[in-house]
Amino acid sequence: MTTTPAPATTGPDRNLDDAHTAVATEIGRTDGKASLLLAFTGAALVALASAADNGLPMPTKILGGAAALALGAAAVLLLLVVRPRLAGSDRASFPYWARLDEDEIRACMTGDTRAARVRVLSVIAVRKFSRLRSAVDLLLTALALLALAALCAMF
Repeated sequence: MTTTPAPATTGPDRNLDDAHTAVATEIGRTDGKASLLLAFTGAALVALASAADNGLPMPTKILGGAAALALGAAAVLLLLVVRPRLAGSDRASFPYWARLDEDEIRACMTGDTRAARVRVLSVIAVRKFSRLRSAVDLLLTALALLALAALCAMF
């Protein structure tokens, strides 16, 4: 009679499982945040476009144009956050496994790949968070420019 060992509740095995779950969760969080910010950015761009031709003073138009550029750059970064990564050449990712036949996949699975998967997912998460952070900085810049544009329009 063969028995399968119980899952580890402490030690490196548990730590690897926890790390994998944590990083995968963080990736999901970045995608959710990016989606919400993309909706906000799109709405702000539509509002700017509708106000662009209302006889505004030149300083207001210049500041509004700069805000539109910042919003556009933020949108690009946010799209890069949610863009699928399919060019994985590392042995611990599904894009790599997709290029293998069943026997090659089994050969890849003979060892413990959790540490490699945690590394791959961590690289993806850091890249996504970096882009998300830059996009938020651009959105804040755009909001400041829009506030200045509104002040210029009042005077």
